[in-house]
Amino acid sequence: MGAGEGQAGLSPRKAASACPGSSTFKEVGWGRGLALRLRRAPRPPAEPLPPLNPGERSVHVETPRRAWQRLLGMLSGQDPLEWRVRKRWLVGGAAFPGSGPGPGLLCARRCSRRCLLAGPPSPRCRPACPVSAVNLAARLEEERGGAGPAGRRPGGQEGPAGGGGGTGTKMSNRVVCREASHAGSWYTASGPQLNAQLEGWLSQVQSTKRPARAIIAPHAGYTYCGSCAAHAYKQVDPSITRRIFILGPSHHVPLSRCALSSVDIYRTPLYDLRIDQKIYGELWKTGMFERMSLQTDEDEHSIEMHLPYTAKAMESHKDEFTIIPVLVGALSESKEQEFGKLFSKYLADPSNLFVVSSDFCHWGQRFRYSYYDESQGEIYRSIEHLDKMGMSIIEQLDPVSFSNYLKKYHNTICGRHPIGVLLNAITELQKNGMNMSFSFLNYAQSSQCRNWQDSSVSYAAGALTVH
Repeated sequence: MGAGEGQAGLSPRKAASACPGSSTFKEVGWGRGLALRLRRAPRPPAEPLPPLNPGERSVHVETPRRAWQRLLGMLSGQDPLEWRVRKRWLVGGAAFPGSGPGPGLLCARRCSRRCLLAGPPSPRCRPACPVSAVNLAARLEEERGGAGPAGRRPGGQEGPAGGGGGTGTKMSNRVVCREASHAGSWYTASGPQLNAQLEGWLSQVQSTKRPARAIIAPHAGYTYCGSCAAHAYKQVDPSITRRIFILGPSHHVPLSRCALSSVDIYRTPLYDLRIDQKIYGELWKTGMFERMSLQTDEDEHSIEMHLPYTAKAMESHKDEFTIIPVLVGALSESKEQEFGKLFSKYLADPSNLFVVSSDFCHWGQRFRYSYYDESQGEIYRSIEHLDKMGMSIIEQLDPVSFSNYLKKYHNTICGRHPIGVLLNAITELQKNGMNMSFSFLNYAQSSQCRNWQDSSVSYAAGALTVH
């Protein structure tokens, strides 16, 4: 479904109505005659859902209680439905019984192709397409396997996969993977082509004398920021790096804390990256984290866009390191201090690398931000001046000044909270006499804004070194 299709179907009064033959169903209009028929999964499980009526273009889905409650919230306008009704929800009977050939859900990979729900995905779609019948059937079997969703702990508590309340044990031996959901759109899904692109960008950059302990790099599509990010990743020393913490902002779900992934493996077109379940267990035991659903994980791009570069930078030691992805919410200043203190002990370890994911100014009407200092000349020069003020404060390693800068100018730096956590971690280590410095190595803009109808996103890459 296109971005603008089916929005009228999100009104609960107009779009949710009883389906023929059962008052327990809700029917949600999706536009162009395609409908989604839903009902809460009964206890005990009911018989398989009846086949669709001849010519009826709809999909049967049963949802568990918690998913059903969430769905009602979506129908109330809290969340766009079209990208959410997928993954980890029980499918009534077999994979969409009776659906037959015909228009299906738009591929959640946003590849602009319609998959046939009754059969395998199009050969041109990735096998992991979550709306294909084959995948939905596999996910159904996972849900019915007895262990429940990845990371489900005894007593109904949820934690990171393998966390088990810090025990490091899993409820099952099943390995759960996060697919490279933005491959093929934000960057190429071809491993050889991606490898060549990354090599090309990295080959044009010089490395500094000291290896980075932390880097700040952008997370936009590689067409826009790939060359900029290379300046940061060139400073990574794979021979000493054994754990890589990736701190990315949350773009799609509200978080007041930080969240850990529920999977074991992050896939990239180059090779798979393993999450460090031991470190995850340590973090989970602090009680400061929540669990990121697979859907949230795969929808988010701020962490994923660093995975191919991480894989490339570490390829000479690819079997000798793990990653620790952390989704950072809209933290208060006090929470940034708390998480900074928590992560400071890991930052102190030379075998750890911190990757902080952030773009800089998002300027234009589409971002609802149009700060302009006429004394700087053209709009794009004003944006650059604004960004470099913030970058200079970051180089001073002063979290309070950075927070004050954001309050004054409201610069739309999407990774401001991960940056705040890093600055507070550095401050904690400086109290103990550790000497560090941060330098930005590159700055770029997606385009040069010259009038009020233009828009752009800024990118910066830098590295923290320990002396």
